Amino acid sequence: MQLSALADRLDERLEIDAYADVDASPNGLQIGPDEGAIERVAFAVDAAAATIEDAAAAGADVLVVHHGLVWGGLDRVTGREYENISALVENDLALYVSHLPLDGHQELGNAAGLADHLGLDADSRAPFGELGPVTIGQRGAFSTPRSVDEIGDRLAELDTGGRAPQVLDFGPDEVEDVAVVTGSGVDWLAEAVDAGADALVTGEGKQQVYHEAREAGVNVFLAGHYATETFGVEALADLVSEWGLETTVLEHPTGL
Repeated sequence: MQLSALADRLDERLEIDAYADVDASPNGLQIGPDEGAIERVAFAVDAAAATIEDAAAAGADVLVVHHGLVWGGLDRVTGREYENISALVENDLALYVSHLPLDGHQELGNAAGLADHLGLDADSRAPFGELGPVTIGQRGAFSTPRSVDEIGDRLAELDTGGRAPQVLDFGPDEVEDVAVVTGSGVDWLAEAVDAGADALVTGEGKQQVYHEAREAGVNVFLAGHYATETFGVEALADLVSEWGLETTVLEHPTGL
């Protein structure tokens, strides 16, 4: 397959154009030639020296990531950016990025994968987490209510780097309706409250969320930014494998 064909297919499947006006990350092919035959694709949450090195060692032609190297434009190429871009070029390794599109995709996205992991009923699912004209999360319900401890135990099964998920248990002891925004998603707590959710599940918190959750009477689960955002790249690896390319998923948990 040609690199351009892979990029075009991912662009279309992930609907990246819909997120262009709200995402600081330029999604799609960030680094690489317009053309070039590819056979092997590596997937990782982050574009970093470690994942670039591992992708090159695996003989990958493309590295597909959730967090790329360019944010809000690139004024100059120095320091870390120079080193990582140089490593990609020297290893003839292209970089494809899907940030918010891979959070919000209702089938392949991080939130959808985390909702699957939690066991939210498929028929109850709906887009959640408004950001301008798009959404970056998912909301659903358990067919049978779950306790706060049960949800915490389920989240502890993620690759959290050995750190237990943090739970702000200010809501009902029995949870039915859950809002999910992976990564840094506590800014959508008010939307979760307005929607009548019993809990918000996300990756990392901010100081003010403690008081906001307590005053609203809602549970908040913080399971780690990295841990909640592994689902999307894993789903893409399965998809690209179906397209006939060899795939490998690289794991570099941060514990954060």
